[in-house]
Amino acid sequence: MDPAPSRPPAIGLIALFGKFLRFGCLAFGGPVAQIAMLRQSLVEEERWIDKARFNRLLAVLQILPGPEAHELCVHFGVLARGRIGGLLAGLGFMLPGFCLMLLVGWLYVTIVQGSVALGGLLLGIQVAILAVILRAVVWIGQHVVEDRSLAVIALAAAAATLAGVPFWIPLLVGGGVYAAKDRPVAAIAIGLTGTAGTITALSISTPAPVASAAAPLTVLALFVAGLKGGLLTFGGAYTAIPYVRADTVGRGWIGDAAFLDGVAFANVIPTPLVIFATFVGYVAGGLTGALAITLGMFLPAFAFSLIFFERLERIVDAPRSATR
Repeated sequence: MDPAPSRPPAIGLIALFGKFLRFGCLAFGGPVAQIAMLRQSLVEEERWIDKARFNRLLAVLQILPGPEAHELCVHFGVLARGRIGGLLAGLGFMLPGFCLMLLVGWLYVTIVQGSVALGGLLLGIQVAILAVILRAVVWIGQHVVEDRSLAVIALAAAAATLAGVPFWIPLLVGGGVYAAKDRPVAAIAIGLTGTAGTITALSISTPAPVASAAAPLTVLALFVAGLKGGLLTFGGAYTAIPYVRADTVGRGWIGDAAFLDGVAFANVIPTPLVIFATFVGYVAGGLTGALAITLGMFLPAFAFSLIFFERLERIVDAPRSATR
């Protein structure tokens, strides 16, 4: 007799929200621990889906931008109660970390900033977080840089970024060169075009003091900064850090020290790491700034499963269909 098929249990919307709110309260340890928690509860114990299907779903979500654990929650919510269920599950998972980060941001602005006594402690934390980020870069690189071509692209992109080239140039050129690696002429043409663009970008840029580089701070600009980070978060939440930093620290809205403090706080509270954007938005623009940048950061993580749920399910089912 075949075992009963795995499926989400009958669950009300309030109970669904409460379940994922609990997950959010227990979301310590970063994405690996968060995914393991969801797998243990929803796959191993409650059998919402079977193990093989979970692995395929996770593989698909890892290709998409955004925090995988949060995207899993949204997808499970849609499985259980449709798109309203996905919205509630995603909100429940992120809400504890969001509220905690708002509190941390308020305490930071009202008490911590300007405190000489706490300055040394925060400086030590910032150095430790730089080490954590460096370790994350190494870890991501081990999983992404699979051949010499990718290694060369990574080194060239790093050099261009350190030279002050706008991030989108190495991003597009690197992707184009690798996509055309089997067509040497096209790859060389893309590389030469990128080099020309890099030289042009460097030649027309003029060094300026940080203070003079400040740009007007608006709610829309913070939303766009978060959206850019959310759309470019591949391979882990740490990849969002340089994009958010460029659009906030780079525009003079927040200092590097405060930015690193936000990343540090996000590492110790139960939440997806990208919630550091909430802290950045609060320090830069108060409550409205925090809401705007958080909305931008999490919008892609909600949108993929809420909008493309059926298509994602077909992709997840494709390997199983091919074996029939």
